[in-house]
Amino acid sequence: MPNMKICCLYSGSRGNSAYINAGGASILIDAGKSAKALCSVLGEIGVDISSIDAIFITHEHRDHISALQTLSHKHNIPIYILLSSAEVFYGLHDERLCQNLMLQMREPFSVNIKGLRVSSIRTSHDSRASVGYRMDFSENGENYAIGYVTDTGIVTDEMKEKLDGCLAVVMESNHDSDMLKNGPYPPELKQRIASRRGHLSNKVAAAFIAKLCNAGTKYVMLAHLSEENNLPEIAFDESFSAISDSGAVLKVAAQDEAVWLIGGED
Repeated sequence: MPNMKICCLYSGSRGNSAYINAGGASILIDAGKSAKALCSVLGEIGVDISSIDAIFITHEHRDHISALQTLSHKHNIPIYILLSSAEVFYGLHDERLCQNLMLQMREPFSVNIKGLRVSSIRTSHDSRASVGYRMDFSENGENYAIGYVTDTGIVTDEMKEKLDGCLAVVMESNHDSDMLKNGPYPPELKQRIASRRGHLSNKVAAAFIAKLCNAGTKYVMLAHLSEENNLPEIAFDESFSAISDSGAVLKVAAQDEAVWLIGGED
């Protein structure tokens, strides 16, 4: 087992952020909620914000970026974000924030953070731009990869290609289709969530995760669950029934607390 840590700090419509330590680098994927909340939960898992080498943003929706402005005024952490996503910041005229933005003009992109190579994966979501990430590193002559994909309405060929062979994967399992259909949302919002540019259902996520586990994935975290249209036990059961024969570890991220996939007390 390589020396790596993966923790979903919180995940859902109220905010998203994940901590990953591998290849000698410590990074965050997304920085939703407030800077205070983000630093607080990092402290709870024994990580100081000053040790973070970079932040990688999936897209510009508020539940993924809301901590960045305040965070940039206190810490000079490079923020990797697609140029089109970063355009939401320009009206703020915030020089400190803009100084930290490492704008990526092309998709896909790939950068090295110490011994960790982080490569974007195009996803399908109703935002200016949207990506997931694959993180590659080597240890003792062996190569390893971690995948992270949320906020996508479909499983794309690029996702299939770039997540193949990942030892660990954080994957969106946003909604139960029946709960969404019969739930309180207005028809246009239901349609948006279930569309090709919305979010993955439990069923679609489980089928994809099963293929990944058959190809060697050993650790899976279900993320970005809807509070209105899903339940952790429903999402877990759907995926567990699809991968139980693989022996893979399966966990579910929480809206308001840190959940370790690898590391922590393990």
